[in-house]
Amino acid sequence: MPSSHFAHKEKYRYMNGFNSYHESEAVGGALPIGANSPQKPPYGLYAEKLSGTAFTAPRHENQQTWLYRVLPSCGHSNFEPRESSTYNTNPENKPYEKIHHIPNQLRWDPFDLDETVDWVHSLHLVAGAGDPTMKQGLGMYIYAAGKSMDAKEALYSADGDFLIVPQHGILDIRTEMGRLLVRPNEICVIPRGIKYRVDLPEGPVRGYILELYQGHFQLPELGPIGSNCLANARDFQAPIADFDEDTESEWHVLCKFAGHLFSARQGHTPFDVVAWHGLYYPYKYDLGRFNTMGSVSYDHPDPSIYTVLTAQSDHPGTAVADFVIFPPRWLVAEDTFRPPWYHRNTMSEFMGLIQGQYDAKTGGGFQPAGASLHNVMAGHGPDASTHEKASNTQLQPHKVGEGSMAFMFESCLMVGVTDWGLKKCKKVQEGYNAESWEPLKPRFKRPTPAKIDNGVNGKDGVMGNKAQVPQWTS
Repeated sequence: MPSSHFAHKEKYRYMNGFNSYHESEAVGGALPIGANSPQKPPYGLYAEKLSGTAFTAPRHENQQTWLYRVLPSCGHSNFEPRESSTYNTNPENKPYEKIHHIPNQLRWDPFDLDETVDWVHSLHLVAGAGDPTMKQGLGMYIYAAGKSMDAKEALYSADGDFLIVPQHGILDIRTEMGRLLVRPNEICVIPRGIKYRVDLPEGPVRGYILELYQGHFQLPELGPIGSNCLANARDFQAPIADFDEDTESEWHVLCKFAGHLFSARQGHTPFDVVAWHGLYYPYKYDLGRFNTMGSVSYDHPDPSIYTVLTAQSDHPGTAVADFVIFPPRWLVAEDTFRPPWYHRNTMSEFMGLIQGQYDAKTGGGFQPAGASLHNVMAGHGPDASTHEKASNTQLQPHKVGEGSMAFMFESCLMVGVTDWGLKKCKKVQEGYNAESWEPLKPRFKRPTPAKIDNGVNGKDGVMGNKAQVPQWTS
């Protein structure tokens, strides 16, 4: 069966479909018929609209949801800065910290677990580009937490959509629209503004996050592939309505706003949505359901064929963010160097490893819970040991990546690295380049006795061996 085998069993029900118009009610009859905002919504609920795009965004891009809740979201105290001296995921605003733009290839050892912090305080910005206040760019995070959020606490990000990639441990996420159980080899997306809290039912967790400051994630166009394959829309799962009726307890709503943390008090739960309908909601996806494409003749195709989700820039085909995976797959190409080739890219490539071993880095330095960054035009590719093996192996149909899952956050933007990512985490592998590519040896051998002189040395061209000249014409 094309799906992952999870040790922790699913405990929630979902609705299936990507960018589908969903509706869900925890109490029958809570959704009004036809009207979105009747004079008196059913059961005395309040109608609240949540807009993820401008009202006038084109229909195919427009994302909004109607919520029917016990009390509206606006009933809270003023937001006040919280931990302003220590909590900032927007380092360019810190006079003592900055983003470092460097051309070097970077690789990190596995990031540490931290059992002392909850989800809110587990977020470490490693790299990024742009500015959430201008709704441009993205941020790349590592999270590592050991405690559930406080029982009367919720968080939302006004800065962007969170694409969460667990590497270790289980996330039990309660959102305004319902609940999601997210395990390693699954991903989830929590759009901008949606409130949620995170429980850790099996202890410490660790993983990666891409925060998208502009637009929303979409499925990539399939072009001549046709109407199916890659990540199929039917395999994305959205929560069903689930609510509490608590109008007496004090809750704290935390907001990540321009990278800073703010807190407001309110006398009711934010998880009081009895019913909802719309296009703007959290969702999850099992990476084991990805329908992988590849060459059945020769050559290794561009890795864009492994794209799960994309967020396009204003230039179609050029992404602010692509989420790409490298799942278990068969390699059958003939007379082909089968790992990814050596490459320089106008895009930035941030890679992580959920489990197993990545087939282009078999030398041992790229490990689960680690990462690498190959910035704009930084050369990269298979390490020396992988190149040697792949250049000399007997080419037979071969399955790679069994028990493995690597991924890539790719962006058209030049990505800067934070002080935490470059220094404070103490995980940067100083010998990455020396270990991976400096051991590569020259393999070029001049053909003898044939000689082809094309006149570049000031002489007329001299004819060599015709057999050595491609597409010879006389």
